[in-house]
Amino acid sequence: MPRFNSQLRVAILTTHPIQYYSPVFRKLAEYDGWRLDVLYCRQANAEEQGAAGFGRAFEWDVPLLDGYDHRFLRNVAAKPSIATPTGLDTPEVASLIAEKRFDAVVVHGWHYKSAWQAIRACWKARVPVLVRSDSHLKTPRSPLKRAAKWPLYKWSIPRLDACLPVGRWSRDYFLHYGADPARIFVVPHCVDSSRISGQARDLMPRREELRRKWQLAPGDTVWLFAGKFTEKKRPLDFVEAIGRARQLGSSVIGLMAGDGPLRTQCEAYAATHGAPITFAGFLNQTEIVQAYVAADALVLPSDGGETWGLVVNEAMLSALPCIVSDRVGCGPDLIEEGRTGDVFPLGGIEALAGILQRYARPTLSSMGARAFEKIQNYSVESAADSLIEAVAHTLRSSVEFASIHGYQQAI
Repeated sequence: MPRFNSQLRVAILTTHPIQYYSPVFRKLAEYDGWRLDVLYCRQANAEEQGAAGFGRAFEWDVPLLDGYDHRFLRNVAAKPSIATPTGLDTPEVASLIAEKRFDAVVVHGWHYKSAWQAIRACWKARVPVLVRSDSHLKTPRSPLKRAAKWPLYKWSIPRLDACLPVGRWSRDYFLHYGADPARIFVVPHCVDSSRISGQARDLMPRREELRRKWQLAPGDTVWLFAGKFTEKKRPLDFVEAIGRARQLGSSVIGLMAGDGPLRTQCEAYAATHGAPITFAGFLNQTEIVQAYVAADALVLPSDGGETWGLVVNEAMLSALPCIVSDRVGCGPDLIEEGRTGDVFPLGGIEALAGILQRYARPTLSSMGARAFEKIQNYSVESAADSLIEAVAHTLRSSVEFASIHGYQQAI
């Protein structure tokens, strides 16, 4: 670890409290060489979170704000929202940066106005700015939108002090727009690894009980879909593939955890086509691990709008192999075909049904063990350590910073 003669002041700007980010913020706050300030642009209410595709209003049932310093910036947007680029407008962030309160600023994403307010303020005040993103080039975009983005991104991305992709495809994205490879640092996507793996371990003795809860026959192979029932997630592909595999004689059954606008369509298709599916409904963070323990493998059929797919991290921490489409962002990083999961072409119902037929439960169990080993490199600790090293490396060449803080590389 790097060390400094005085405390390093770092701000992280992000849209709103997110269940996947809070564990990393808590871990960063434990590092005594840092003073971390998380700046939120909005506190989303239950209805706003539900409107993001979950199909119902809810609050996350895990702590999102405990264990680290944070503040909510004043949002002056005419129509405040976490779902629109102009719904987060916080001029206050520029004032905080201009006052030189921070030695570095980490911005999560750039799809919202507040992010650009922070980036511009950092450039003006000569405060190092690092941008973290999981965007990749396989996300569907119209030619017009791609053409409009090119000059802005080609101009701005090379000016960033550091780019923080979450994996291979997002690294390629930064390179595509001209980022200096020497200033790219992978900060892996992660979930609350210790909580999820611990809960899965504790629930394993109740596996058969959980399967009975959802009417899952003891001898059937249970394939899980976990997520919003939205166009991006393509839940109907899962339903159709389960039905097709069953028609071909496989003892498979689907468990779908989640809710959203396409749930009614999925239920109707399953009923009329004889696809054996149990719909568990929305499961909060402390409940979803029950579904992982009950299942034999996860399927994520999403299109390229799935820039990573953190449900895959959760499933692998529960020792499940994962089957993903070839547009899911985490595929190149996490999926080793035949070892930790498998990959099928987007929209390929027959190909997916073939995979569901191919793998028997003993094979899936062995693959799940390898998936669990693989995901250990995507822990909260590794994400926090990678971010610390990225910030330290970025500041290392700053003569002004070194003279003030007495930077030294740890021995």
